[in-house]
Amino acid sequence: MKLKAKIAKLRTQLLEPPKGSSGGGDGFEVTKYGHGRVALIGFPSVGKSTLLTMLTGTHSEAASYEFTTLTCIPGVIHYNGTKIQLLDLPGIIEGASEGKGRGRQVIAVAKSSDLVLMVLDASKSEGHRQILTKELEAVGLRLNKKPPQIYFKKKKTGGISFNTTAPLTRIDEKLCYQILHEYKIHNAEVLFREDATVDDFIDVIEGNRKYIKCVYVYNKIDVVGIDDVDRLARQPNSILNLDRLLARMWDEMGLVRVYSKPQGQQPDFDEPFVLSADRGGCTVEDFCNHVHRTLVKDMKYALVWGTSARHYPQHCGLAHRLDDEDVVQIVKKKEREEGGRGRFKAHSNAPARIADREKKAPLKQ
Repeated sequence: MKLKAKIAKLRTQLLEPPKGSSGGGDGFEVTKYGHGRVALIGFPSVGKSTLLTMLTGTHSEAASYEFTTLTCIPGVIHYNGTKIQLLDLPGIIEGASEGKGRGRQVIAVAKSSDLVLMVLDASKSEGHRQILTKELEAVGLRLNKKPPQIYFKKKKTGGISFNTTAPLTRIDEKLCYQILHEYKIHNAEVLFREDATVDDFIDVIEGNRKYIKCVYVYNKIDVVGIDDVDRLARQPNSILNLDRLLARMWDEMGLVRVYSKPQGQQPDFDEPFVLSADRGGCTVEDFCNHVHRTLVKDMKYALVWGTSARHYPQHCGLAHRLDDEDVVQIVKKKEREEGGRGRFKAHSNAPARIADREKKAPLKQ
């Protein structure tokens, strides 16, 4: 188990660029556009370019030879009133995490995506799927996993404080101390909230892991038998037909459309504000920040219509979580006029100290 920590530490050192280097070569990164980003990952000649052309209408050259696509080609999917950026990346091969076939640049773009579509050849699916997952995990991408419930914080003094709120069966306190000493960490606070593994604890210490959702898209299913098609269809996070692909992408990305309603007017259903848990959050406060960054300070309360409201309209605060296709009206605080409100002044013009006030003439006897 301690050997895993040594291997992870050495792998991180190998993948880091040398100090003083200036990037080294052209990257595939393109400007983010739209409300979400999806990356197509797969071996050469599995149908990524054809899938991009069918979904977005953007032409991406496809041919019978491998490595037809040599750079990142972006396209835009218009779905449910939103714009989703789809990236056709060059095919990656075994050893991509070590830099073979410009694999590092390809995986770096995948890290910046909200969802990964892994395009697989149905006749070679199991071998290709394992190789691709291994290459992505080698550079810190965790597919279809949630961040481990482990609290870890380095300290300057005080030694190592180890606590747990759940019974641990796959790791113990002594092993945690050995892993921390391997990373030369002698003062830290560790709290396990679940029965985690050694790999989970190493991921938390490294701190550079990206947890991303992945959908496995199988192409060329006409070359395999009906039994293999049935087996592939029953695997989790798998898609075999184009009709359900967009709906599955929408569900996995968790995009939430929120419509604004100006006071005394009808809601604007033409241009929704699109929120997501991966890009900030889906609360009323996040909606206000999308509209304008100063709206949070001016908001008094929000009126919400939709599935997240218990009744119509519901008075909500900043922490209320919004659902898809909710309608929100922001009610601002009333500004106080200069000199007070109504016929009573809010502030007096008299001096603060009694000694500085003007003395009135004594009353006549």
